[in-house]
Amino acid sequence: MTTAVLREMRWWDIEPVLELEKDLFPEDAWSRGMFWSDLAHARGPHATRRYFVAEDERPEGGGRRIIGYGGLAAAGTESDSDSATGADVQTIAVAREHWGTGLGAVLLTELLRAATAFECTEVMLECRVDNVRAQKLYERFGFEPIGFRRGYYQPGNVDALVMRLRDPSASVPSTSSTSSAPSVPSTPSAQGTESNG
Repeated sequence: MTTAVLREMRWWDIEPVLELEKDLFPEDAWSRGMFWSDLAHARGPHATRRYFVAEDERPEGGGRRIIGYGGLAAAGTESDSDSATGADVQTIAVAREHWGTGLGAVLLTELLRAATAFECTEVMLECRVDNVRAQKLYERFGFEPIGFRRGYYQPGNVDALVMRLRDPSASVPSTSSTSSAPSVPSTPSAQGTESNG
C-alpha cells in the first residue's frame, strides 16, 4: 500500500515534477516556466493558485520522492460579487506505478478543498478525450462534460473534453467519511488555508 504525504508544492519541487510530467505527458508536457509562473501566484495574501505534491517513502530509505501532483487556479475576486467565481484544475498526475491506488482521488479532493477555500462556485477542467481513466475519476466527483476543445493538446492535435463541477464544496468528502481513496495525511500549508487536464 502507498504511504503518501500531501504538502504544498514549492519551487524546489519543479525539477522532480518535470521528470514525472515528461514521463506521463511526453507530447504535451508543461514547461519549467509554466510551473514557475503558476507557483509565483500560489503564495501571499493575493494568491490565486494552489499546488500540491504527494510524496512516497522510498523503500530503500533514500528519503521521499514525488509520486503525484496537482494544481488549481481560481478566477474572479470578491469585488466581482455579481458574477460567479470559478476555478480550473490546471494539472493532476500520478506516477504510473501508483495508478489504481486512489491517489488521484486524494489529489482531486485536495484541489476541490482549495476551490472551496477560494469560495469558488464551480470548477472546470480539460481532459484528453482518449484518457477514459481520468474521465471516470472526474465523473465520480460529479464533473459533467460540457463541450470539446478541438486540437487542444499539441503537438498531437488531440481534442480536450471540457468538464464542469458545480458547487465543489458539495463534492468534497468529509474527513470522517469512508472512501475508496487511501487515507493520505497532508501537511499543513504554509498559508494555513487549506490541470494538463
